[in-house]
Amino acid sequence: MEKIYLDNAATTCLDKEVLDAMLPYMTTYFGNPSSVYSYGRETRLAVETARKTVARHLNVKPGEIFFTSGGTESNNTAISAAINDLGCTHIITSAIEHHAVLHTVEHYCDGQTITHSLVNLLADGHIDLKDLEQQLALQERKCLVTLMHANNEIGNLLAMNAVSALCRKYGAIFHSDCVQTVGHYPIDLQRIDVDFISASGHKFHGPKGAGILYVNGKLQIKPFIFGGGQERNMRAGTENVYGIVGFAKALDLAMLHYEKEAAYIKELKQYMATRLQEKIPTVIFNGDALGSCLYTVLSVSFPQTERSEMLLFNLDIHNICVSGGSACSSGAAQGSHVIAALDTAADLVPVRFSFSKHNTKEEIDHTIETLTALI
Repeated sequence: MEKIYLDNAATTCLDKEVLDAMLPYMTTYFGNPSSVYSYGRETRLAVETARKTVARHLNVKPGEIFFTSGGTESNNTAISAAINDLGCTHIITSAIEHHAVLHTVEHYCDGQTITHSLVNLLADGHIDLKDLEQQLALQERKCLVTLMHANNEIGNLLAMNAVSALCRKYGAIFHSDCVQTVGHYPIDLQRIDVDFISASGHKFHGPKGAGILYVNGKLQIKPFIFGGGQERNMRAGTENVYGIVGFAKALDLAMLHYEKEAAYIKELKQYMATRLQEKIPTVIFNGDALGSCLYTVLSVSFPQTERSEMLLFNLDIHNICVSGGSACSSGAAQGSHVIAALDTAADLVPVRFSFSKHNTKEEIDHTIETLTALI
C-alpha cells in the first residue's frame, strides 16, 4: 500500500482548489499591495476580499481580522498585547497548552512584575472550571486567561462559553488558541465572547505560513511588528498575498463542506477506535477521546514492551505516518508534555492518529493490521 498519512493535526495537504486560487497571485498578480498603481490595487483587493471572507465565517467585522504567519505568531502577539497594552500582570494557562503559548508565557513571566499559574486538570484532561474560577476570584492582579479551544495532542475541547463567562465575571482578558478548530468547526464569535483567537491555514488544507489573529474590536492595542503601515498599521511587512488568498479559500471550502466531511471523518475515528479495542484490548485512549473531543484526533497509548518501544519508527518503516504528540516536538528526546501532564502510567507508548477527508477505512484496516503485527 502507498504511504498512509494519519498525522493531519500536524499539517494537511494543500487542497487543489486552494492552490488554483493561489497560483494567479504567484504569477500574474504579483504587485505589492501597498503600491498605488493597478498591480498593487489588484493584490490589495485580493487581501481585503480574503479578510471579508474570513470575517464572514467567524461572524466578526473585517477590521477585527489581522493576517499573520500562523498560529505561533498569533499566540505570541495576543499574549504580548495583553501584557504590554492591556495591563495584564498575571497569566492563567494550563500545562497542556501548545508550546507556542507555554514558552511565550515563560518568556514574559519573571515571577514578580508578571506572574503566572496553571489551572488544574480533571482526570480526563479537561480544564477544571472550578479551579479556574477560584484562581480568578483570588487574584488581585489583572489576568490574562489563555486556554486552547482544542488540544492538539489529545483533542479535548474547551468549554469556551463557560470560560468566557468566568473571564467577564472577573474582568480577565481571554485568548484562545483555535488552531485545531478554525476550519474544522463553524465558529461564531458573536456567540463566544473572546478577546483574541489564533488560527493557521495549513491545519485545514490551506497553505503553511498563513494565519490570522482575531482582535476584539473593543480592545485598543499597539502595533506588534514595526516598520510599515500594513495590516492597518498593526503588522509591518509586505503581505503574503497568495498565502492570505489560500487561507480564505481553504476556510471557504472547509465551511462549505463541513457537515459532510465532519461526519465522514468522525466515522473514521470511531471505526479506528472500535478496531483498536477489538484487536489490541490493552489499548488506552488518552483524554476524553470519545466524548468532548476533536473528531479529527484519536490519541491512544499502548503498553510499553520491547516491541512497542520503537513503534513510531516501525510504523514509519511500514509507510504509516503518525506522531507521538505535537509535530513541533518531533525528534525531541523528552516525551509529550501533554501526556506527562495527564499523569498516566510511564510505561505506556502514546500515539496520535489524526484524520482528514482523504483517509479511508482501507487505510485504517491496514494500519490496524500493521499495529497488531508490531505489538
